[in-house]
Formats: sequence, C-alpha cells, structure tokens
Amino acid sequence: MASDFLTDAEINDLIKEPKSFKFEFNTFLSKAKEKQGHRENEFFIDRNDGSKFRIMIRQSIHNPLDFSIILGFLKPNSNILIRLTRYNGKSHQHQNKLEKTDKFYDFHIHLATERYQKTGQYRPEHFAEPTNRYSDIHSAWICFAEDCNISFPNSNIQPLF
Repeated sequence: MASDFLTDAEINDLIKEPKSFKFEFNTFLSKAKEKQGHRENEFFIDRNDGSKFRIMIRQSIHNPLDFSIILGFLKPNSNILIRLTRYNGKSHQHQNKLEKTDKFYDFHIHLATERYQKTGQYRPEHFAEPTNRYSDIHSAWICFAEDCNISFPNSNIQPLF
C-alpha cells in the first residue's frame, strides 16, 4: 500500500481481513447521534501497522430506507478516509458513470475500485451493484458483517451462513 491508490486486490484483502466489533448492532444504532436529519455513529478498529478501519452507520430520521453502512480505511499517519464498501438503502437513484450503466433505484452495495480512484472525478467507492440480499438497515448490517469479516466476540449474534 505504498502508492496513493489501493489496488483492487488490496481493497479486497482489507475487506476480507478479520475485524472484531464490540457492540451489538441495536446498541450501536441506539447510541447514534442526531445530525442534520440523520442518526450517525462510528467505531474505529486499530491495525498493527498504525492504520485503522472505520465503521460508520447513518440513517435518516424521516425515511428508514435512507441509510448507509460503511467500512472505511485510514492509512497510517493519514486523515484521508477511503470508503472500501458502502451498503446503501433504497432511497435514491444510482448510475455507474464510468461503465455508463442504466440508472437504478434499489438497495445497492458500493465498492471502492482502483479505476474510480485513478479518475479523480468520483469517489473511490462510486461503483455499485443493486442487491436483493437485504431490505432494511438490520438485514443490511448482517450482510455487511458477513462480507467484511466482522466478528462479535461479546455477542450472541450468529453468522448468517
């Protein structure tokens, strides 16, 4: 990870790296602070090399389908956050600009790509695909935890698969 950009392989490795989350989801969500029409919360996980993962959750107070669950990455000695993946609710249209895909309005999962990082025109995680794996913030959290290899050592939560 010496370059300014993460390669697709590095992104995948970071997402798949085991992570430990010490809160129950409902506790994490209930402790979210209200901010500009949303409830938000975040949690940092330190890595041995000085970098950090940042797990963020945000949900609209007015529309329960307007939410994001994000796995971010901060390189050592940096305050630049790279959102590795983002699980979005069904609250807005999306289109993959570089691929020139049709717009879609559905639950969708964003993924950072080397290609989007290098363009400099869009967020690194602009690429997204629609999903039917979740239908609300709670089921999105379960998918997020499974996909991002998050364990809950102080919890009775069982893996989905």
